[in-house]
Amino acid sequence: MGRSDGLSGALSRMTGIVRSAYALHDAPDPVRDLADALDPSDLEVVFLFVTPQADAAAIAARAKRLFAPATVVGCTTAGEISGRGYAEGEILAVGLPRSHFIARTLVVEDLGSYVAQDLIDTMIHNRNDMARGKPDWNFEFTFLMIDGMSVKEDVFMSDLSIGLGPVPLFGGSAGDGTDFGNTFILNDGRTHLNAAVLTQIRTRCPIKVFKTDHLVPTDQRMVVTGADPARRIVYEINAEPAALEYARLLGKDPQQLTAFTFAAHPVVVKIDGQHHVRAIQQLTADGNLNFFSAIDVGLVLTLAEPEDMEIHLEREIAKLSEQREPDTIIACDCLLRRLEAQEKQKIGALSDILARNRVVGFSTYGEQLNSMHVNQTLTGVAIYPPEDG
Repeated sequence: MGRSDGLSGALSRMTGIVRSAYALHDAPDPVRDLADALDPSDLEVVFLFVTPQADAAAIAARAKRLFAPATVVGCTTAGEISGRGYAEGEILAVGLPRSHFIARTLVVEDLGSYVAQDLIDTMIHNRNDMARGKPDWNFEFTFLMIDGMSVKEDVFMSDLSIGLGPVPLFGGSAGDGTDFGNTFILNDGRTHLNAAVLTQIRTRCPIKVFKTDHLVPTDQRMVVTGADPARRIVYEINAEPAALEYARLLGKDPQQLTAFTFAAHPVVVKIDGQHHVRAIQQLTADGNLNFFSAIDVGLVLTLAEPEDMEIHLEREIAKLSEQREPDTIIACDCLLRRLEAQEKQKIGALSDILARNRVVGFSTYGEQLNSMHVNQTLTGVAIYPPEDG
């Protein structure tokens, strides 16, 4: 799979086009280990996925120095997906070489004060600039990392939609393990709260941006009758206290509602003929339900039941390899999927599938696909070797 650069050094994968390496956050100098493993001299951009156990500000500052001249962007995680599958306590670096990729980054340092048209104009300018620079490279995608506690993902995605044009986007909301405290965005050696960083990429490698989930809607429906959309909090379902009614529909004791319950019994909404998850983040201190994404009064929610995660993941990744095997898959995987896997003792099996298929990335507080913010899904990009070698 890779090589180890010393006992406390980074384990890396250097055999393909995309380079990746991971190091334990408490190693003496994990960023140095990662830089030595990746050799950033010819890298266009490096993505850093940083465990919340690490000092994100120190990691960002050191990475800017050690990965130069590559651009470095990243975020904190709710867990990492490294060369060995699901992991925790690691710092993961993914590098895209200039021989195959050109990139432009756009940071929004305050999600409460940006001008949407300025972002759109910059995105269009970046895209045109890269097309002029590499006119014979025919593939594009956009990768977003955004503060997972900002409660701004839905609005931000809507504002970006015009600027995306035909270019597919995927992304993930930064995490803070299962603490739901501060989630940081890393850019240019600094960390930001309530921020986002957008990386636009043009490449000679064929790509496929995808989204998948293992949830099947049931016939059990409910209506949101009381909510605070700005904070994504639901007070009432079916004109009853939200947590009590949700628990009643599940046949469970309201006092026993946990993150594992929410992961195993999500709700979905139907938009344009497709179901999208509206995952519950946590039970608030006053007995309300706090959601990971947009919620409003009058919304019809449908309970969903999960397929077998192992069978589903094997099948979905196999679809990405039907024509040829990807060099690498960069993925954003919802924290709730990891929690469900833990509860069902599937972590080992899923990690094996992820490792065998060269999947790297992080566990998130939410995922993005094109103009939508979604939950309890796996989004990502499969990157294939160019046909001309």
